[in-house]
Parts: sequence; structure tokens; C-alpha cells
Amino acid sequence: MALFQNFDIAASGMTAQRLRMDTIAENIANVNTTRTQEGGPYTRKVVQFQEKYLNPNFAATLESYMKSYKGNGVRVRRIYEDTETDYIMDYDPSHPDADDNGYVTYPNVNTVTEMTNLIDASRAYQANVTAFNALKQMTTQGISIGQS
Repeated sequence: MALFQNFDIAASGMTAQRLRMDTIAENIANVNTTRTQEGGPYTRKVVQFQEKYLNPNFAATLESYMKSYKGNGVRVRRIYEDTETDYIMDYDPSHPDADDNGYVTYPNVNTVTEMTNLIDASRAYQANVTAFNALKQMTTQGISIGQS
């Protein structure tokens, strides 16, 4: 495994977790958005990761696995809207977005869940920073040994 590939792996983790934190922040910011440009309430967004492949075809991927495959980092597979979680219905007939029965449809964003996910993403980001710094320290020590 090339020296700089290790840095790329840690950096890809930091980049992915940063995007996840941004998406979570967007969800929290829109927790009370009852009307969007598309119509209806805001829909919670979720980030999905997958392993980053450097080899585009099956044969090359299989060969890399056979040579004690170490991985290439992570990438964002997609950002999708959570359509499985129900919207929150609240009775407020005075609200401008209330339906005929007086209920307002609020986004399917649960602040507690989002904060828990934010802590998880923050810790994962910090773990990647720690790995990056450890790699940097080992590389620096390796260079100084070679200079002696």
C-alpha cells in the first residue's frame, strides 16, 4: 500500500463524515418547515456510505482482494429522502398550513435522533483525524530515521 494512500483513506473518512454532519444540520434547521418549494413539509435526508473502489472492473477488484486487500477509504453512495418515517401531525387550526381538519404536517425529523447521529458523525470524524495525525507522526519519524 502506497504511503499517501493511507492519508487518502483517513481523508476520505473525514470528508464523508463532514458531509453527513452538514446533512444532519440541514435536517435540524428544517425541523419546523411545513412548506417547501415542492409542496408539503420538509423530508428528512439521510447519507449512505460505501467503500471507495479504485478498481472499476471485477477482475481488478478480485485481484486486489487476493493480494491482501486493505481498502481504499469511503465515499458517499447517495443522499436520499427518508420516506419510511411518518410525518408528525399536530393539531393547530390557526396555522396557515393546516388542513381541513386543523392538522399541520411537520417534517419527519426527530431532533433527538438527529443529535445522536450528529454525535456519532462527530466521533467518527475525530477518529479519522486521530488516524491521520498518527500516520503523519509515523511518516515524520520514518523520514527522520532515514536521515540519521
